Amino acid sequence: MKSFEFFRDLAIIIIAAKCFGMLARKLKAPQVVGEIIAGLIIGPNVLGIVSQNDFLVQMAELGVILLMFLAGLETNLQDLLKTGPIALLVACCGVFIPLLGGYLLYSGFHGFAGIGTDEFFKAVFIGVILTATSVSITVSTLRELGHLKGKVGTTILSAAVIDDVIGILVLTFVIGFKNPDVDPVNVVVSTVLFFLFCGGVGLVGYFLFRWMERRHPNEHRRRMPIYGLALCLLLSYAAEEYFGIADITGAYVAGIILCSIKSSDYIAEKMDISSYMLFGPIFFASIGLKTQVKGMTASLLVFSLAFVVVALLTKVVGCGFAAKICKFSNEESLKIGVGMMTRGEVALIVAQKGLSVGLMDPLLFTSVILLIIVSSIATPIILKVLYHKFPEKQPELPENVPVSQA
Repeated sequence: MKSFEFFRDLAIIIIAAKCFGMLARKLKAPQVVGEIIAGLIIGPNVLGIVSQNDFLVQMAELGVILLMFLAGLETNLQDLLKTGPIALLVACCGVFIPLLGGYLLYSGFHGFAGIGTDEFFKAVFIGVILTATSVSITVSTLRELGHLKGKVGTTILSAAVIDDVIGILVLTFVIGFKNPDVDPVNVVVSTVLFFLFCGGVGLVGYFLFRWMERRHPNEHRRRMPIYGLALCLLLSYAAEEYFGIADITGAYVAGIILCSIKSSDYIAEKMDISSYMLFGPIFFASIGLKTQVKGMTASLLVFSLAFVVVALLTKVVGCGFAAKICKFSNEESLKIGVGMMTRGEVALIVAQKGLSVGLMDPLLFTSVILLIIVSSIATPIILKVLYHKFPEKQPELPENVPVSQA
């Protein structure tokens, strides 16, 4: 590849991703679905005009880091603490049941492998993919119905945040244990040390950023996104280099550290511009570039369909059961379960991470993409039916208030 050809590749990726992204939105599907399809079409599977290379891999890695940093910045800690115990139980069940379901599904198709083998970790990793929740579609639906700030809506939002934190932790452990040279005890110790390290850095960083806001009230808006991005990149580097933790964990923690300062919205706004214009499209298109469709077989198609069914049912059962334990009604429990079954960016991020460390076959990206499409279409339809059939008492009027999305 010539040194300047990456300009052409970037131009093709950006134009194709945005065109297909807008088409997806017209069809009421998430924009990321269109961007992934764009990667499939311009990549080796169809047109073959763009191929994966080291430069695009590194740009895509920056894209995923920015996405996780944004997810942390948009976390509302007050809402999280307010519904903490209930949301924590819902999230834990919403992680454990899909994790078990994914493991059993993969093992059922490929055989049950011994603990510690590569096949065992691949089976567990399929479960890890299913733990992720993306509630952007659910948020839009609940806002339209006027129930976003209700008891069910608040529980869904809070549980989704905790859900993704637990999912990232599970991902970190699986990646650590997968290496045969790694002592499991060291993995646990490294993870604990990393979060202790982040606690210290977070405390210092939080007060440092607050001090800068007070000292430079008129100039901090230009500086904070730069310092925030630097913190994100440093924690991502430290996570991988010194603790053996996934870099996306460091990026997410950096966002959590800054989510409560006054400038958090402004930092998120500036980061979102970079992510939306360049790094996000490259990341999602790279998923399409990596996905192998030509090797699709009948057995893989059957697995993909089973993967979607298991993913949807395990979230509904796990989260709904936990909500019922917390004394929600049957109807409310079902709404919470359905609201938690959407998958999106985090599932893609986890899948991409698994591919990079050899825990996932590229062909299985097709299953993940199918899951995102089906869950994004099915969730709003089912929620509308449930709220029409079982309306909440004293529903609130629709609000146009920005809401943190997990």
